[in-house]
Amino acid sequence: MLTEAQVLQALSHVQEPDLKKDLVTLQMIRDVAIQGNQISFTVVLTTPACPLKEKIRQDCEDAIHTHVGKEVDIHIHMTAQVTSIFDNKTPNLPRVKNVIAIASGKGGVGKSTVTANLAMALHMSGATVGVLDADIFGPSQPIMFGVQDEKPFIEVVEGKNMIMPIDKGGIKIISMGFLAPAESAIVWRGPMASKALMQFITDTLWGELDYLLVDLPPGTSDIHLTLVNPAIPLTGVVLVTTPQKVALADVLKGAAMFKQPQINVPILGLIENMAYFTPAELPENKYYIFGKDGGRAFAQNNVIPFLGQIPIVQSICEGGDNGLPAVLNADEATRKAFLEVAENLARQVAMRNAGL
Repeated sequence: MLTEAQVLQALSHVQEPDLKKDLVTLQMIRDVAIQGNQISFTVVLTTPACPLKEKIRQDCEDAIHTHVGKEVDIHIHMTAQVTSIFDNKTPNLPRVKNVIAIASGKGGVGKSTVTANLAMALHMSGATVGVLDADIFGPSQPIMFGVQDEKPFIEVVEGKNMIMPIDKGGIKIISMGFLAPAESAIVWRGPMASKALMQFITDTLWGELDYLLVDLPPGTSDIHLTLVNPAIPLTGVVLVTTPQKVALADVLKGAAMFKQPQINVPILGLIENMAYFTPAELPENKYYIFGKDGGRAFAQNNVIPFLGQIPIVQSICEGGDNGLPAVLNADEATRKAFLEVAENLARQVAMRNAGL
């Protein structure tokens, strides 16, 4: 007669590829049920964006057949629970599991476009996602999501006025672009911008989120220093660059800032945007108009995880202008690029959380 102990013993031979420990030790096996010759159980992945889902499923089947019996009928349910090291420990964002800053050394590298598409790609995988537009002086996210005419409203929660974020396609968004007229310039000193950012963090009703992406302004400024405040549960930062030397020189400064001992924020990875041009009529062709693999080489030389390359295609530009992130309706190669980058980011977050 089969027993739960036999099943768990067999599954203890299955290693999570990224975390380098077996599924039983990691408590990823739940709800083991045995009925005659049938075995069913649930595998709880560390993120719904896990690219190794099918490998883990196959490894589980192989382990059961090897260590329990070849004739066993196996039913595996795959689910996910995003990990966090901050669960209910931070009063400012108590229900947000991971806060990820998206940064760049200079402007014009497509950081806001990458943020919007990363958010949508993570949401498409099954995660709950929010976007905080921290570029107080030049907000872009309302346009990226096509909600520039929306206005958030205030709701009283437990006696406190809370901002309700705008919901677009399942993504919760807050931005200064919702609060100031598009034609007006915001002329504030640094402390005022930092105070606005803190209000967005502490006074927004984010609810339950697996990932909150923070679209930072370019460079290194008061906004960046506000975000690395110990009161904010920052999981890590993602750097965005283009292949040119001038962009790489500036992103090096951004990386150096986050590595400073008094800041010490983990760099989850680097994304090379505008990596190559692919014409719509020649989808297999790649033209490296800004140089080839500059971001990849930078990541390797500075021991930073390389999350992937995003091409230059017309649909990405059109998506930003039309308020529809390109990952939703672009060509297959572009969708795949954004989804792979999102999967790689989710893996780095899971590995970082497991390591701590």
